[in-house]
Amino acid sequence: MKLSQLTSFLESIAPLAYQEDYDNAGLIVGRPDQEIQQALISLDCTEAVVDEAIATNCQVIISHHPIVFRGLKKFNSKTYVERVVEKAIRNNIALYAIHTNLDNIMTGVNARICETLCLKNCHILAPKHNLLKKLVTYVPIANADAVRAALFEAGTGNIGNYSETSFNAEGIGTFKGNEKTNPYVGEPGKLHRENEIRIETIYPAVAESKVLTALILAHPYEEVAYDLYNLTNQNQQVGSGMIGELEVANDEETFLRHVKDKMQAGVIRHTAFTGKPIKRVAVCGGAGGFLLKQAIAAGADIFITADYKYHEFFDAEGKIIIADIGHFESEQFTQQLLYEIIQKKFANFAVRLTEVNTNPVKYFI
Repeated sequence: MKLSQLTSFLESIAPLAYQEDYDNAGLIVGRPDQEIQQALISLDCTEAVVDEAIATNCQVIISHHPIVFRGLKKFNSKTYVERVVEKAIRNNIALYAIHTNLDNIMTGVNARICETLCLKNCHILAPKHNLLKKLVTYVPIANADAVRAALFEAGTGNIGNYSETSFNAEGIGTFKGNEKTNPYVGEPGKLHRENEIRIETIYPAVAESKVLTALILAHPYEEVAYDLYNLTNQNQQVGSGMIGELEVANDEETFLRHVKDKMQAGVIRHTAFTGKPIKRVAVCGGAGGFLLKQAIAAGADIFITADYKYHEFFDAEGKIIIADIGHFESEQFTQQLLYEIIQKKFANFAVRLTEVNTNPVKYFI
């Protein structure tokens, strides 16, 4: 298939608009119209991974971490980043990254951590703002059900665990078309009054084009009246980190052993035990120190993440246990997550998991 078919699907799951400002997710190397037969999935894109793609005849590498974060001014093989990009281009291998946009969705990286740790009742720890919009439109009463159904199908009306949400109010619409019109109701040149339903519903801003297309196609009027509003509300389905609960509270040492085993961590750096049982657990794949305040405010007993610096451990202040399990360890199951997502959609497309351990951190025990 075309590379664009695969990337468009991935971006429908984890829109690029959901990535952090500093990030560089998306197609880094390659042409959207490139033909692909097989993909290689890896947490990082290294020279060894590119060599593996060449050896296994993969035309695209899908990595969690982007190989390019900042602009490259020269390509002279001085750094591993330059060498990876050069080798990929020479061998016609596309490089695609799905990073913080995959972190920030409800079914993404952090959800897989929660699943691995057997957490229940999970939700986003720090939901994002300004990602929702409201659509208001006016529809003849007889057509309201059909228009609502089309809007819901296009992705409107989802609030938390509820779907197909809308507000509806009856009123009278007026309009008068000129001689060039062909109105659905009424006659050109005459003022018409129509009993209408005002439909209000919300949608993710990234879905606006799809929503408006559905509205225009389903609405009977020649000229469709609608209003769009930006909302500052939190989007409960998009954001950083997650928090969940254990079925049964564990003592601190037992739970850390559980984390070490399930997350295949060589070592866990952590703050002093608080002496309280572990019930509520906050997680963030990768460097999640910026979420400590939210984890404490949410009542978490422990915060599992990575990349903590020495002085940052003091910020726990006895209110919570900080557990640093390592960056690679916290995100390693992202590879399997991507494999499952792609296989479910494209059952006949060949997808491989890398056999290269890209973790640059080694532990001398």
